[in-house]
Amino acid sequence: MRFFYSVSVYSYVFLIRLASIFGKAKAKLWLKGRKTQKNEWAGNPEEGKWIWMHVSSLGEFEQGRPLLEHFASKNDFKVLLTFFSPSGFEVRKNYDKADKILYLPKDTKANARKLLAKYHPEMVFFVKYEFWFNYLSIIKKAEIPLYLISGIFRANQHFFKGWGGWFRKQLKAFTHFYLQDENSAALLKNTGLENTTVCGDTRFDRVVSIADSAQIPEWLERFGSGHKVYVAGSSWEPDDEFILKLIPKEPDTKFIFVPHDVHDSRIKGLLSKCPEGTVLYSQKDEHEPENVKVLIIDSIGLLASLYKMADLAHIGNGFGTGIHNVAEAAVYGCPVIFGPKYHKFKEAVDLIALGGGFSFKIEAEYFALCEKLLHNEKALVDAGQIAGKYIRENSGATGRIIEDLKL
Repeated sequence: MRFFYSVSVYSYVFLIRLASIFGKAKAKLWLKGRKTQKNEWAGNPEEGKWIWMHVSSLGEFEQGRPLLEHFASKNDFKVLLTFFSPSGFEVRKNYDKADKILYLPKDTKANARKLLAKYHPEMVFFVKYEFWFNYLSIIKKAEIPLYLISGIFRANQHFFKGWGGWFRKQLKAFTHFYLQDENSAALLKNTGLENTTVCGDTRFDRVVSIADSAQIPEWLERFGSGHKVYVAGSSWEPDDEFILKLIPKEPDTKFIFVPHDVHDSRIKGLLSKCPEGTVLYSQKDEHEPENVKVLIIDSIGLLASLYKMADLAHIGNGFGTGIHNVAEAAVYGCPVIFGPKYHKFKEAVDLIALGGGFSFKIEAEYFALCEKLLHNEKALVDAGQIAGKYIRENSGATGRIIEDLKL
C-alpha cells in the first residue's frame, strides 16, 4: 500500500506540473515556492528549540493560530510554520509570530528526514485533517510527539472503510488527537485509538478574539447606517448569481461582496454584472457612502471585521467544494446562509439544527429565506442570537489544549 501511496504523491505532483503548463496560477506558485525554498528545509541544523505546526491553507492556519501565538509568546520556543497550499502561504508568508514559514515539501521519506534534521522539532502539530503518511512515519520513527488539533473525522473517510487498514495504522503516529466532536472520538475508538480529547474547534477562539477587537471604518459605518446590510463573504460566481437577483428586490438593503478571489479578472467580472453605481472599496473615497447601494471589496484582510456590520451573512462556496468560515460571521450574532455543500463543516450542521444557520439549493428557497430574515425582525434577531451564543459557548479549545500539554 505504501508503494501505491507514493505513486499517488508523484502523480499529484505531475498533475500540478501539467496544470502550471496550462497557466494555472496556483499550480505555478505551488511549484515555484517549493523550488526556491529547497535550502530552507535541508542543510545544516537550525539552532534553538523548535515547534513545528503544519496547516493546509488559510482556514486551517486560522484554526492553528491561537495555539501558535501562545507558543510565540514563550521565549522557550522557535516556531516553524508550513503550508501545503499557495492560497495560505502567499497571504501569511510574512506572519510575524513564526520564525520560519515554508511550503511543505512533497510527501516523501527523504524530504521528511531532511526537514526533521534541519529543525529537529520537539513537538509537531498538524491541524484538522492533514495526513501526510511519509511525514507521519518519519516523525513517529524519530519519537517526536505529534498532535492533531481541531481534528474531525467522518464515517465515510478512507480510514474507516474495510480496505482502509493501512491508513488506520498510520494514525498511530499521533501522540494525541484533540478533536472537535464526540463522533470523531467514537470513530477513532472503534479502530482502537483512545488517545483522544474532545475540546472543540480552536478557530472559535480566533474569531472571538477578532470580534472583541473589531473596528469598522467611518466610511463603512456611514454606508450601512439606517439600512439592513447583507455581506457575501468569500463569494464565488454561483453565489453571485443568487445575490444579483436579490438586489433589485431589496431596495432598503445594502450589499457588500467580498469575493474569495480578488484578482483583476474576478473583480471586473463581478463589477460588470452588478447594478450601475456599484463601487469598489479601493475607490470608496470618491463616493458618498450614503449614496452607494452595492460595494465590492477588492482587497484582502477585511472580511472578519466586516461581518460586524452585517445583519445577514452569506457564506460563499456552498455550490463548490464546501463553504468557507461560518464562525467568523456567526460570532457577531449574525444569521448565516449558504449553499448545499456544508455537511463537512460541523459548525454549519450545528447552526442549522439550532436555527442560527440556513441552507438553500434553488432560487425559490433562497428568496423565501431572505424574505423571512430581512423582513421579519424577530426571526432575524432570534437566529442571530442563536448563532452568536453557539460560537461563544463553544470557544475555549486552545486553553484546554495548553492546559493538557502543560505548555
